[in-house]
Amino acid sequence: MSFKAGFKEKQKLSVSVKMEMKKLRWAMDGAFWDLDISTPRTLDGLSRPVPGDPLPLGISRGARLSRPKQIDFMQRFMAAPFVPSYAAAHGFSIQRVLTIPVAENWFGTLLGQFNLQGFLSSVKKSEGPPPVSASSWMQMLGKHLQDKSLYALSFCSDLLLTPNDTLLLSVESYGDEKKPRNKALFQHRFPKHNLSVEAVWPGLFVDKGGDYWDVPLSMSLDLATVASDSGASYHVCVHHNSGSPERVDGGPSEGIPAGLLPGLAVKGAISFRKNIDLWRSNAPKLKMVQPFDIFLSNPHVSTSGIIGAAMTACFGDGAARSQIEDDDPQGFRGFSLQAPAVKSALLADVFASASFSAQHGNFQRLFLDLTRFHARLDFPSRAKFLSGATHLAEDYFNSQKPNLEAIQDICPNATLSLQQQIAGPFSFRVDSKVAVELGNQNWNIRVDEPVFAIEYALQVLGSAKAVAWYSPKHQEGMIELRFYET
Repeated sequence: MSFKAGFKEKQKLSVSVKMEMKKLRWAMDGAFWDLDISTPRTLDGLSRPVPGDPLPLGISRGARLSRPKQIDFMQRFMAAPFVPSYAAAHGFSIQRVLTIPVAENWFGTLLGQFNLQGFLSSVKKSEGPPPVSASSWMQMLGKHLQDKSLYALSFCSDLLLTPNDTLLLSVESYGDEKKPRNKALFQHRFPKHNLSVEAVWPGLFVDKGGDYWDVPLSMSLDLATVASDSGASYHVCVHHNSGSPERVDGGPSEGIPAGLLPGLAVKGAISFRKNIDLWRSNAPKLKMVQPFDIFLSNPHVSTSGIIGAAMTACFGDGAARSQIEDDDPQGFRGFSLQAPAVKSALLADVFASASFSAQHGNFQRLFLDLTRFHARLDFPSRAKFLSGATHLAEDYFNSQKPNLEAIQDICPNATLSLQQQIAGPFSFRVDSKVAVELGNQNWNIRVDEPVFAIEYALQVLGSAKAVAWYSPKHQEGMIELRFYET
């Protein structure tokens, strides 16, 4: 392929990506909308968080390129013959994609995965005398390569029905006799809304403890307003689970998250967001030098706030989730109505969030021209916060020692993010939740779910990057493409 032809293809891809990723925001802005979680556990690279009570909405997600499209891009424009990933469950694997064009608006992809670490381990454990000739080496390697458990295969069909409608069908098959995974996803873009209708069997979910669960059948309908910097937005989701959830790693199926039990949940939320620029640089940028990322080229100090309300109506076995003692520190504290006779419940609460963001540098120079810091404080439950504040006020007026559980109730959930340019388009980033544990006498601050990443900005696309990340908690890592994230 000539350079001119390759550049034109990049331009076409950039235009299509801009349409597909319009107004996509970094997941940290979606404080209460649980976006899909990236994971190498599946070939499509996605899992979903267990829906909460009544927050977050669970099934909502930001638009993104599918995993086969990401790998195809890296193969064609980043000279990557294989894309690696790592998961503690199966070790290092490599992936490659074959694109199958069917029509102008329809193409298929065949994604193959090879467990490289499993293959090397089996070679090392080979019994018998070591091979002494090249032919015996080839025979031994060929024997190990015949092991079906080293392979996984996914076929994906992506059909553009209209400029605003897409239909995606995918099937994943694993050689180690895992259950095949199937997905059907329909997406429609309204002028100011996004609609998604999805069915997955089985559906992969991850709980707060980092355990993965398979739900035999999970279906959802999701309608949300397009994200905006300020103003009102709303979100509606209908979610249905069927069948008994099972742990992916084969452990005992005890303590099943209530959000995964069979049943129907109808969820809705409305929120109001306000952004305020405390300072924004007016200094001129370097002339004739394009920033490595146009969204990261304006030094600033800003703050934002979100306040909203959410309601959940659940029917079926999952309705028992709200029947928790009021004095349970992990229990739901908001408004709730239960009807155990018909296995139904109604939950409602108010939430709020405040964030602070600061950036130094224009991301134009080769060294140390970008430093970003982002902090967010989430108050997921107004009822829980008021309950804790009331107990503290009573303790104060009664001259009593403050109750630690009450102090814990008013402490928000904190998320921190720090990004620093290393050289050129490369930068280092770390995201982490920070939890306060007042009951721990040794150390009250706990860093939870840190994620470390090296990002490579794709300057030619304006705002895109290849991200190599690793999560110590989940012991997973992979390389992804992300577009129009800040």
